[in-house]
Amino acid sequence: MGIKLYYTTVTASRTVKSQQAEVIRILESKSIQYELIDISVGGELRDEMRSKAGDPSAVPPQLFNEDQYCGNYEMFSEAVEADTVEQFLKMA
Repeated sequence: MGIKLYYTTVTASRTVKSQQAEVIRILESKSIQYELIDISVGGELRDEMRSKAGDPSAVPPQLFNEDQYCGNYEMFSEAVEADTVEQFLKMA
């Protein structure tokens, strides 16, 4: 599978919850298959996400195509507005 969405099931932040839900909704509406990776199950997954993103303070949601970093929620949202989601996800 190509697209990986790093997210968390444990957060007190409504913003993170709503951003994750929106990313999932948009991916599903475009019939884009993706893998969910829950960073709340272990610190090593959070560290892996941050390392791959090149940002030691990165928070979910973060999107990757395999191990290639695509971007965070704000970048994804801009791609949705510009109708360039497939290019953003490095699928085109």
